[in-house]
Amino acid sequence: MSLPPEKASELKQIIHNHLLKMDIHGKIREVLAETVRDDRGPAHRALSEVDFLHALQRRGIIDDVMKDLHFTQEVPTDAETGSPPKPAAHFVDKNITQLKKTNIDPSRRYLYLQVLGGKAFLEHLQEPEPLPGQVCSTFTLYLHFRNQRFRSKPVPCACEPDLKEGFLLEIHRDGSTGEGSKMADTTTMLSLCDPIHLVLIKTDTSSETALVSSYFLDWRTVLSSPSGKTCFAVELMGVGSECKVPAGVLTVSMELYPPLTETLSTDIISTQQSLERQRTAEKERLFLVYAKQWWREFLEIRPSHQSKMVKIFAQDENGVNRPVCSYVRVLRAGRLLESPRQAARFVSLLAQEKAPVVGGGGGKQEQWCTLMAFLCRGKGDCEDHATLLCSLLLGFGLDAYVCVGTKAKVTPHTWVLTRGTDGSITFWESLTAHRYLHQAIDPDAPPLAPQPKPSSPYRTVGCVFNHQTFLANCQPTDAVELCVFDFQNQSRWKAMSEEALKSVCAPGSTTSLPPLPPLCAPSLDPAAASNQLELEMRYLVSEHRKDLELATVWDDHLSYLLSSALAAYELERCTGVSCGNEEFQDAVRRAVPDGHTFKGFPIHFLHRNARRAFATCLRSPFCDEIVCCRGDHVRLAVRVRVFVYPENACAVWLMFACKYRSVL
Repeated sequence: MSLPPEKASELKQIIHNHLLKMDIHGKIREVLAETVRDDRGPAHRALSEVDFLHALQRRGIIDDVMKDLHFTQEVPTDAETGSPPKPAAHFVDKNITQLKKTNIDPSRRYLYLQVLGGKAFLEHLQEPEPLPGQVCSTFTLYLHFRNQRFRSKPVPCACEPDLKEGFLLEIHRDGSTGEGSKMADTTTMLSLCDPIHLVLIKTDTSSETALVSSYFLDWRTVLSSPSGKTCFAVELMGVGSECKVPAGVLTVSMELYPPLTETLSTDIISTQQSLERQRTAEKERLFLVYAKQWWREFLEIRPSHQSKMVKIFAQDENGVNRPVCSYVRVLRAGRLLESPRQAARFVSLLAQEKAPVVGGGGGKQEQWCTLMAFLCRGKGDCEDHATLLCSLLLGFGLDAYVCVGTKAKVTPHTWVLTRGTDGSITFWESLTAHRYLHQAIDPDAPPLAPQPKPSSPYRTVGCVFNHQTFLANCQPTDAVELCVFDFQNQSRWKAMSEEALKSVCAPGSTTSLPPLPPLCAPSLDPAAASNQLELEMRYLVSEHRKDLELATVWDDHLSYLLSSALAAYELERCTGVSCGNEEFQDAVRRAVPDGHTFKGFPIHFLHRNARRAFATCLRSPFCDEIVCCRGDHVRLAVRVRVFVYPENACAVWLMFACKYRSVL
């Protein structure tokens, strides 16, 4: 009976996986060494294949292989009988520990990347071995390749961390050519210059994350390997001010499935890489020449322009200077975000943290992160938030721009601006999701004419940009309150050539541009996370009151009633519309008897660390008054609601309440 080629390939794959699982190669090496040793007598002859097979049979290895090999008839699912799977849109991490079987489509090409361990992470040289069950700092490796995202299991930080993980990456053709479903051949794969982006994150014992390294791996060396498999060391460099200092080394192996029928010579691959580098370098050189000329022209308009905040280039986490327009892309969130305001809420939930600086001096460390590094770390500076929000608003079809300027006390700041079709200008603060309608003051208006009051916290604006536009403010003053955002008026705004920007900022224009990762769906269960945090809060309150020699009696019904208030608070943050307050107040009045007093204290967090949250709450005199309430017939209530967004960004709402009989 002859099998179709795809079934034969699938069967070979099953057998190959089974032999790997049994460590057949190790057993064969042992038998071979033993057989060669036994045959080294005075009259030894060459070892034949038949002799070796007899040796394997004698050891029972062939019987073991056949005994463990089970063939089962599987009922095909709808997904299996339908059309071939499309390239992954986004990766959903379920936090499942057991390995799940993956259906490998034999008509597709895959790259199996294995991380075999880490070494030389010298910062953790003195790290003691963690005791069983002890909470310790961990390393997690994140990976992005052609719209596919993966994450390793966290492992304890050490000089030689036990980072051992396998990732199956699909190598698909670009769908634009109409050949997206065909298997990628050698020539096609050579032309795919998308790197594998590796991001290593350290998480400390208090759940704070830090970016250790961000590395772009060119995987195409595997195309020259005769066996279709290659193994090498990857030296990870630090980030920011430490981008020239090695952070550690990862041992990586790569293997192609199915193996290539013909391999390429290393010369062809290095020539291709060299051509790509030369093309990129030439484009970047020409853009730099143009940018210098443009800047000279801008300074000739007015000498005071020298001090304006016109930012054309910015350094990423690896210390690479890139045009600011390349940090913004059109980003569609699929089903993960429903509206521009929800997108703003999501971005505001990613914590703000300035790039760390070694030493004093008060100077700000310049670091605009790539989107992948920002999302994996879950926090960044205002520039990271603004570029992400602008990308999402562009995805929702808005005319959005990033503004570079200052806010109060002349602090450098970035925020987002959108222009309506009616000419209205709205500012979006990416750190808080607040929106401000901008109305310019007319300096030529009569003295007694009514003028709009400035509503936003922004003071000056030097330039605005998005993925294909860069405009510098050349109005007599850069004060936001006097600024007119009429971008077509060349006497107010000096624009860069869109063609020049497209040559270095358009997707695929240069190989130095980091690929755009998709957003990941949340893997947290909001109900389970809410319950867990609420139980921890109850325990902390009870223990705190016990220290004060106070009894704690919980009112479960009152706790439940607080839910509607927390849901209303989050809805208001998301949409700007307040609703449901009347029902909550009515329910509380009915739950609190006559002669009793009710007190409530809501608070909002971006993390799920119960002890940190409780310590913060106690710093408020209102909360301390509720938690430490003394009186007659005291009943306490606490409610926690965790609202989960993409990338596991969390809005945590917490409300403490108490009711007690008022005694005069």
